[in-house]
Amino acid sequence: MDIMLFHSMYGLRPAVHAAADRLRAAGHEVRVPDLFAGETAATVEEGVALKDRIGKEELLRRAVLAAAPYSERGLVYAGFSLGGSIAQNLALGDTKARGLLLLHGTSDIAENAAVDELPVQLHVADPDPFEPHDWLTAWYLRMRQAGAEVEIYRYPGAGHLFTDPDLPDHDEEAAEAAWRTGLAFIDSL
Repeated sequence: MDIMLFHSMYGLRPAVHAAADRLRAAGHEVRVPDLFAGETAATVEEGVALKDRIGKEELLRRAVLAAAPYSERGLVYAGFSLGGSIAQNLALGDTKARGLLLLHGTSDIAENAAVDELPVQLHVADPDPFEPHDWLTAWYLRMRQAGAEVEIYRYPGAGHLFTDPDLPDHDEEAAEAAWRTGLAFIDSL
Protein backbone atom coordinates (compact mmCIF):
# COMPACT_ATOMS: atom_id res chain seq x y z
CA MET A 1 0.00 0.00 0.00
CA ASP A 2 1.25 3.50 -0.81
CA ILE A 3 1.00 5.77 2.23
CA MET A 4 1.44 9.55 2.46
CA LEU A 5 2.26 10.30 6.13
CA PHE A 6 2.08 13.90 7.40
CA HIS A 7 3.86 15.17 10.51
CA SER A 8 2.39 17.08 13.44
CA MET A 9 2.97 20.74 14.25
CA TYR A 10 6.27 19.68 15.81
CA GLY A 11 7.57 19.11 12.28
CA LEU A 12 9.35 16.21 10.64
CA ARG A 13 11.10 14.73 13.67
CA PRO A 14 12.62 11.31 14.43
CA ALA A 15 9.29 9.93 15.73
CA VAL A 16 7.69 10.50 12.31
CA HIS A 17 10.54 8.69 10.56
CA ALA A 18 10.22 5.85 13.11
CA ALA A 19 6.49 5.60 12.34
CA ALA A 20 7.25 5.50 8.62
CA ASP A 21 9.82 2.75 9.24
CA ARG A 22 7.21 0.78 11.20
CA LEU A 23 4.84 1.02 8.24
CA ARG A 24 7.61 0.07 5.79
CA ALA A 25 8.51 -2.96 7.92
CA ALA A 26 4.90 -4.07 7.46
CA GLY A 27 5.43 -4.00 3.68
CA HIS A 28 4.12 -0.55 2.75
CA GLU A 29 5.68 2.19 0.67
CA VAL A 30 5.67 5.38 2.77
CA ARG A 31 6.43 9.00 1.96
CA VAL A 32 6.88 11.62 4.67
CA PRO A 33 6.86 15.10 3.16
CA ASP A 34 8.41 17.91 5.18
CA LEU A 35 5.70 20.57 5.18
CA PHE A 36 7.80 22.85 7.41
CA ALA A 37 10.84 22.84 5.06
CA GLY A 38 13.30 21.61 7.68
CA GLU A 39 11.98 23.55 10.66
CA THR A 40 10.88 21.78 13.82
CA ALA A 41 9.38 22.88 17.11
CA ALA A 42 10.36 21.88 20.63
CA THR A 43 7.11 22.98 22.30
CA VAL A 44 3.42 23.22 21.47
CA GLU A 45 3.71 27.01 21.45
CA GLU A 46 6.59 26.93 18.97
CA GLY A 47 4.64 24.50 16.80
CA VAL A 48 1.57 26.71 16.75
CA ALA A 49 3.70 29.74 15.89
CA LEU A 50 5.44 27.85 13.08
CA LYS A 51 2.14 26.55 11.68
CA ASP A 52 0.59 30.02 11.85
CA ARG A 53 3.61 31.66 10.21
CA ILE A 54 3.49 29.26 7.26
CA GLY A 55 -0.31 29.40 7.10
CA LYS A 56 -2.98 26.78 6.49
CA GLU A 57 -3.29 27.44 2.76
CA GLU A 58 0.46 27.12 2.20
CA LEU A 59 0.61 23.91 4.23
CA LEU A 60 -2.20 22.44 2.14
CA ARG A 61 -0.49 23.57 -1.06
CA ARG A 62 2.73 21.86 0.01
CA ALA A 63 0.83 18.70 0.92
CA VAL A 64 -0.99 18.60 -2.42
CA LEU A 65 2.30 19.04 -4.28
CA ALA A 66 3.86 16.20 -2.27
CA ALA A 67 0.95 13.83 -2.88
CA ALA A 68 0.13 14.69 -6.50
CA PRO A 69 2.81 12.53 -8.17
CA TYR A 70 1.50 9.44 -6.33
CA SER A 71 -2.25 10.02 -6.13
CA GLU A 72 -2.99 8.02 -9.31
CA ARG A 73 -1.86 4.92 -7.41
CA GLY A 74 -4.59 5.28 -4.81
CA LEU A 75 -2.94 6.57 -1.66
CA VAL A 76 -3.69 5.92 1.96
CA TYR A 77 -3.44 9.29 3.67
CA ALA A 78 -2.23 9.36 7.26
CA GLY A 79 -1.10 11.97 9.72
CA PHE A 80 -0.37 12.99 13.27
CA SER A 81 -2.52 15.79 14.79
CA LEU A 82 -2.04 18.73 12.37
CA GLY A 83 -0.87 16.16 9.82
CA GLY A 84 -4.11 14.26 10.37
CA SER A 85 -6.14 17.34 9.52
CA ILE A 86 -4.08 17.81 6.36
CA ALA A 87 -4.40 14.12 5.45
CA GLN A 88 -8.16 14.34 5.94
CA ASN A 89 -8.44 17.35 3.62
CA LEU A 90 -6.45 15.59 0.91
CA ALA A 91 -8.28 12.26 1.25
CA LEU A 92 -11.69 13.91 1.02
CA GLY A 93 -10.58 15.64 -2.18
CA ASP A 94 -8.93 12.63 -3.83
CA THR A 95 -11.38 10.31 -5.61
CA LYS A 96 -8.69 7.62 -5.77
CA ALA A 97 -7.90 7.67 -2.01
CA ARG A 98 -7.82 4.15 -0.59
CA GLY A 99 -8.11 5.09 3.08
CA LEU A 100 -7.45 7.62 5.81
CA LEU A 101 -5.59 6.88 9.07
CA LEU A 102 -5.82 9.72 11.58
CA LEU A 103 -3.63 9.76 14.65
CA HIS A 104 -4.56 12.48 17.16
CA GLY A 105 -6.26 14.92 14.81
CA THR A 106 -9.20 15.75 12.58
CA SER A 107 -10.32 18.75 10.56
CA ASP A 108 -13.43 20.63 9.54
CA ILE A 109 -15.42 18.99 6.75
CA ALA A 110 -16.75 20.98 3.83
CA GLU A 111 -20.53 20.83 3.50
CA ASN A 112 -20.23 19.51 -0.05
CA ALA A 113 -17.68 16.80 0.87
CA ALA A 114 -18.58 13.46 -0.65
CA VAL A 115 -16.64 10.22 -0.83
CA ASP A 116 -17.57 6.73 -1.92
CA GLU A 117 -17.30 4.64 1.25
CA LEU A 118 -13.81 5.89 2.14
CA PRO A 119 -12.45 3.78 5.02
CA VAL A 120 -11.39 6.07 7.89
CA GLN A 121 -9.83 5.18 11.20
CA LEU A 122 -9.18 7.70 14.00
CA HIS A 123 -7.05 7.12 17.11
CA VAL A 124 -7.45 9.80 19.76
CA ALA A 125 -6.76 10.37 23.45
CA ASP A 126 -9.75 10.43 25.80
CA PRO A 127 -10.13 13.14 26.83
CA ASP A 128 -8.17 15.20 24.32
CA PRO A 129 -8.16 19.00 24.66
CA PHE A 130 -7.70 19.38 20.89
CA GLU A 131 -10.42 16.84 20.00
CA PRO A 132 -13.21 17.26 22.61
CA HIS A 133 -16.11 14.80 22.74
CA ASP A 134 -18.69 17.22 21.27
CA TRP A 135 -16.37 17.97 18.35
CA LEU A 136 -15.71 14.28 17.69
CA THR A 137 -19.41 13.44 17.75
CA ALA A 138 -20.16 16.18 15.19
CA TRP A 139 -17.08 15.21 13.14
CA TYR A 140 -18.18 11.57 13.07
CA LEU A 141 -21.68 12.47 11.90
CA ARG A 142 -20.36 14.81 9.17
CA MET A 143 -17.88 12.18 7.95
CA ARG A 144 -20.66 9.59 7.77
CA GLN A 145 -22.88 12.07 5.88
CA ALA A 146 -20.00 12.59 3.44
CA GLY A 147 -19.95 8.85 2.77
CA ALA A 148 -16.98 7.73 4.87
CA GLU A 149 -16.88 4.46 6.80
CA VAL A 150 -15.52 5.65 10.16
CA GLU A 151 -14.00 3.83 13.12
CA ILE A 152 -12.93 5.77 16.21
CA TYR A 153 -10.59 4.37 18.85
CA ARG A 154 -10.25 6.30 22.11
CA TYR A 155 -7.43 5.86 24.60
CA PRO A 156 -8.41 6.86 28.15
CA GLY A 157 -5.72 8.67 30.09
CA ALA A 158 -3.35 9.05 27.13
CA GLY A 159 -1.90 12.44 26.18
CA HIS A 160 -2.71 14.15 22.86
CA LEU A 161 0.31 12.86 20.88
CA PHE A 162 0.51 9.55 22.76
CA THR A 163 2.25 7.69 19.89
CA ASP A 164 5.30 9.99 19.97
CA PRO A 165 7.95 8.49 22.29
CA ASP A 166 9.89 11.76 22.39
CA LEU A 167 7.06 13.79 23.95
CA PRO A 168 5.62 13.88 27.48
CA ASP A 169 2.25 12.75 26.04
CA HIS A 170 3.68 9.35 25.14
CA ASP A 171 1.75 6.34 26.42
CA GLU A 172 3.50 3.13 25.35
CA GLU A 173 0.51 0.84 25.90
CA ALA A 174 -1.89 3.13 24.01
CA ALA A 175 0.66 3.68 21.24
CA GLU A 176 1.18 -0.03 20.68
CA ALA A 177 -2.58 -0.64 20.65
CA ALA A 178 -3.06 2.18 18.13
CA TRP A 179 -0.29 0.87 15.87
CA ARG A 180 -1.57 -2.71 16.04
CA THR A 181 -5.09 -1.58 15.09
CA GLY A 182 -3.87 0.96 12.53
CA LEU A 183 -1.64 -1.56 10.75
CA ALA A 184 -4.48 -4.08 10.58
CA PHE A 185 -6.68 -1.34 9.12
CA ILE A 186 -4.13 -0.51 6.41
CA ASP A 187 -3.60 -4.20 5.65
CA SER A 188 -7.36 -4.57 5.12
CA LEU A 189 -7.53 -1.89 2.40
